[in-house]
Amino acid sequence: GIAVAGKQAVVVGRSAVVGRPMAWLLLQADATVTIAHSRSRDLAAIVRTADIVVAAVGRAELIRGEMVKPGAVVIDFGINVQPDGTLVGDVAYADVAAHAEAITPVPGGTGPMTNVQLLENLLLAHSLGRN
Repeated sequence: GIAVAGKQAVVVGRSAVVGRPMAWLLLQADATVTIAHSRSRDLAAIVRTADIVVAAVGRAELIRGEMVKPGAVVIDFGINVQPDGTLVGDVAYADVAAHAEAITPVPGGTGPMTNVQLLENLLLAHSLGRN
């Protein structure tokens, strides 16, 4: 696992579906959290402060290598379809991977874990409804 307590985390994206819940989970794990978005002033400087970067903004390859602190952990929730039909995340994967300690790929990174969590929550809701 990756230690979260005491780390500086930046969540790029403020949606109720991913951005805000991820910020809350990171806060619960004792990270110091900043929420930014595509219109944040000097987004690069904000992201560069982060030990943990969560990208969930819906903008293809918005997060570039020069924006990421060396050794950061980068979690990309973005799914963007390029004009040629390929899927890319909100993070420029190859560019950022050169700087990051760990990075999730797109596709195949966070999607499977999201599905597992959805199923777990569905089973929990079902069991609570029966009691």
